[in-house]
Amino acid sequence: MGVADKMWDSITRVIHMDDKIERLAETVKHQQARIESLTERVIRLETALEIALAAKGNRLAPPEDKS
Repeated sequence: MGVADKMWDSITRVIHMDDKIERLAETVKHQQARIESLTERVIRLETALEIALAAKGNRLAPPEDKS
C-alpha cells in the first residue's frame, strides 16, 4: 500500500469519526434535555410531597392548650 493510499484511508477515517462525533453530540444534547425535564418533574414532586406532609402534620398536631 502506497503512501497516498494510507493518507486516503486516514482522511476517510477522520471524516467518518467526525460524522460519528456530530451524531454523538446531538444524542448528548437530547439526553441533556431529557435529564433537565426529569429534574424539573422531580422538583415538582418533592414540593408537592413536602406540602402534603406539612398539611398532614398540621392536621395531626394536637390542639394547643390556651389556658
